[in-house]
Amino acid sequence: MSMANPLSPAAQEIYDAFNRVGLYNKPSFETDRKALAAALRAAANQMKGAADFLRLTAIADELEGANG
Repeated sequence: MSMANPLSPAAQEIYDAFNRVGLYNKPSFETDRKALAAALRAAANQMKGAADFLRLTAIADELEGANG
């Protein structure tokens, strides 16, 4: 963390994942869902092997519409 960037590398990765989808697409419910899913996936990828990984990826799948 530096003064220029107050986020840790882990938090920055999640923020960037959200923004890649959220900032560069027309605002809509679908864009919001996909941006949240991207952020959740980035968080899940930081805890691979942990029990919460599968729960977070399942939520991300649902938000992306993979489960319905």
